[in-house]
Amino acid sequence: MILWGPAGTGKTTLARILAVAAGYETESLSAVSSGVKEVREVLQRARQRRAEQDQRTVLFIDEVHRFNKSQQDLLLPATESGEVVLIGATTENPYFEVNAALMSRTTLWRLHPLTPEELALLVQRGLDFRDARADEEARAALVATADGDARTLLTTLDTAIVLARSEGAEQVLERRHVAQARDGRLYHQSEDTHYDQVSALIKSVRGSDPDAALYWLVTLLESGESPRFLARRLVILASEDVGLADPTGLLVAEAAARAVEFVGLPEARLSLAHATIYLSLAPKSNSVTRTLAAVTQAVREHGGVNVPASLRDAHYQGAKSLGFGQGYQYPHDFPGAWVAQRYLPEELGEVRFFDGGEQGREAALVEQWLTRSKRSHQDEPPAPVE
Repeated sequence: MILWGPAGTGKTTLARILAVAAGYETESLSAVSSGVKEVREVLQRARQRRAEQDQRTVLFIDEVHRFNKSQQDLLLPATESGEVVLIGATTENPYFEVNAALMSRTTLWRLHPLTPEELALLVQRGLDFRDARADEEARAALVATADGDARTLLTTLDTAIVLARSEGAEQVLERRHVAQARDGRLYHQSEDTHYDQVSALIKSVRGSDPDAALYWLVTLLESGESPRFLARRLVILASEDVGLADPTGLLVAEAAARAVEFVGLPEARLSLAHATIYLSLAPKSNSVTRTLAAVTQAVREHGGVNVPASLRDAHYQGAKSLGFGQGYQYPHDFPGAWVAQRYLPEELGEVRFFDGGEQGREAALVEQWLTRSKRSHQDEPPAPVE
């Protein structure tokens, strides 16, 4: 199986629990530091263990997406034959990063950031383990600053306990200790206020008010909100609310997100402010959101339809004899690089998903699109490309 989720959601812990519960031996590798040699050695030990002790082996590979193709291919026969039970962990989308052949031999499990309730339980378990006490404000601060990451929460909690006990063995953990553990970047409001402020930021940008948007951005940053979380929200908003009205908005938001990773705070505040102001001033369109919802519904209703024969890959031996690619017209052979032909499956009938907006650059894009699709086709078309 492959466990896919952000940092601190328990991928490694879950893999260990599964191995222990099944009674299997565990071998662990990091794709960052391991090569083909290490993989071969683990597989050899797994074969020997099974032959001599009748003991199965779980091979846990952290950051499995970092394995190159040859390393991933090496795992294929071992997983198929049952020499090892593979459990991979990744923070990246495995559909893009993991070999398709390996994906087909695994089940994918998506792990999500921990909820505030789950983080609160983790705080209590950490306090019990350290035989420490914390007031309610400190608990709320720990949960709010974790951003769904259990590892971040426990690291902050450990540091805060050390700081509290430096003042006395019986010192109750307070919000100020959590603030010190976070280098002063502490979320001071209640949980409800936190989500209200995030909502206010998004709605201010959507409403094209740069003053209010920047105010809520700075409020969240001053309260210790994760800059990565804010950058993610801006990237989402750039497609959800600005969209094709200003396609550059997504590039600006994505660049700000990269700056957060590359530069870090406090300088990355400039990049976040840059993106927030730009997206606030940009024209707005939600056509991407509406079109995606309509297409998603259609795919779920008509899933499993066949690709039309004219659109199928005709480059491999035997494809032409199956009729693949026949009838396809190459758009670049026509004026304006456009020709009327069907690309959607026949099962969908006559349907239109995209309903372009009239704001900003989207209006011009839609007009160009309509002009191409409505122009006259009196000339004799060239022969279809197979």
